[in-house]
Amino acid sequence: MSTEQYVERLLGEDADLARVHQTIQQLGMPEISIAAGYGRLLTMLVRMSGAKNVLEIGALGGYSGICLARGLSDGGRLTSLELLQNYADVARGSLEAAGLGDRVEYRVGDAKGSLAVLAEEGRKFDFFFIDADKESYPLYLEWAIKLANPGAVITGDNALLHGRTIDPEKNGPSVLAMREFNESMVSDERLIGTLLPAYDGLAVAVVK
Repeated sequence: MSTEQYVERLLGEDADLARVHQTIQQLGMPEISIAAGYGRLLTMLVRMSGAKNVLEIGALGGYSGICLARGLSDGGRLTSLELLQNYADVARGSLEAAGLGDRVEYRVGDAKGSLAVLAEEGRKFDFFFIDADKESYPLYLEWAIKLANPGAVITGDNALLHGRTIDPEKNGPSVLAMREFNESMVSDERLIGTLLPAYDGLAVAVVK
């Protein structure tokens, strides 16, 4: 039994999250939702940080959205950016089935454009979860810092890219972008950050 399997065994079955996995499989969507242990961590971090406004980049089937929304206090709001309308529809259905549909709004289209619109609207956020196209992670990080309230938490999934990030023989665009993202998360003077190496890696930082 791996350490990850041990953690998931302790966490037990979650009907809402299991439903998301089943829906993703049935619809032939990519089975790339955040790992169960990190999903629970997202809920905890949102709750611990007291975040009122959360921004998610990459909705997929709604697994991470449920985890984020569960951490919100009364009146909290999740804004989720998703490239594809059908994925946003699936995610919305997942949150509604989990009784969290009233806590989320979806913006469909290229995330870069949506982020620019949020900036124009003067929106600010207390928590960010990045789990979208890997080549854009450094840009998403810059947007997150720009849209962040002081003390906001920024998280990014797949920091290890299944080992490719730490393999010197791998130097594709996604790998190079993720290395840049990871380095910024832990060394950018505007942040206090670290990298959690379990599962596929989760980068976590606080905006100073």
